[in-house]
Amino acid sequence: MDALDARLLLLLTDSPRLNVLDCARRLGVARGTVQARLDRLTEQGILGGFPPQLNLAAMGYGLTAFAVIEIAQGQRTSVSEALDAIEEVCEVHATTGQGDLFVRMVARDHDDLQRVIDAVVSVPGVRRTSTSLALSTPVPPRVRPLLERLAYETNSK
Repeated sequence: MDALDARLLLLLTDSPRLNVLDCARRLGVARGTVQARLDRLTEQGILGGFPPQLNLAAMGYGLTAFAVIEIAQGQRTSVSEALDAIEEVCEVHATTGQGDLFVRMVARDHDDLQRVIDAVVSVPGVRRTSTSLALSTPVPPRVRPLLERLAYETNSK
């Protein structure tokens, strides 16, 4: 990635609905340059798409919880697939340390969270879970600081 790639991704991070021509105009480069860079960034797996940022609380899922899950050895794939089938499970990360999987899940309220947790603990291969409720999100998911650093570092080389 170079500075132009980083600037393009910053632009799309801030305004994901911009089309290629608008990006080219704002960056001061040719439309074909923007399209070629988007194609390359996609091929390299850096750019995976343009999903909208959704406010899950506004959609009725006001509770976010995180679970550390210990699983039976050799069951990561089957447990992950079963967790993927639970609609309220938003992310699953295989981890080192205390547990084997780190899971972010959402629920409508406390009763709904109990239902989701019951679904998680009933997955064959799940041995133990430890769940914590998120009280707030002082630092939401982000990539902007990384892109800004790449844009700056690339310019100084």
